[in-house]
Amino acid sequence: MVEVIIDDAALCKAAQEGMDAFVGTFVDAIRNAAGGGLTAESMAQLNVSQLGLLAWDTIHSEVMDGGFVQLIHNGYGGFIFENPVARLMKMWGLKDLGKLLYNAAHEYYKCHEDIEREMSDDEFMSLFEKYPQFDDLDDKFVENEEEWTAAIAHYIDEHINDFCTVRKA
Repeated sequence: MVEVIIDDAALCKAAQEGMDAFVGTFVDAIRNAAGGGLTAESMAQLNVSQLGLLAWDTIHSEVMDGGFVQLIHNGYGGFIFENPVARLMKMWGLKDLGKLLYNAAHEYYKCHEDIEREMSDDEFMSLFEKYPQFDDLDDKFVENEEEWTAAIAHYIDEHINDFCTVRKA
């Protein structure tokens, strides 16, 4: 396992800036400790909580930018839907997010091969019309994003040692 270290001062500053900065401090520290990217090798160096937080960050950034269709097209469907991410979110107390991810996984398995294939920008844009079943899932995510981010920040705060070692200055 790789050791993830966050300076206490940086953590206090992030907490003062808000929940997004607080969660982002952990995401950045975990990514940096794992070598910057998610590979099979770097994932093996992280614990379940750290991987879960990176999964949340991936879901958050992809869905907020282009929905579940974009998440799947960009190759993250396997990481999110073929691993127990939904179950982990439920264990963290985010039952509605877990349910949303289970519903998205159900749709993912029906069409991921088509969405993941190489295509032009126009073909990609047409996927949103071709797979409207993701629209409601996208909307629900956007509607609940702040609440879920706050819940994740709270979970991290309550289980900080599962995510990093805080170094006192």
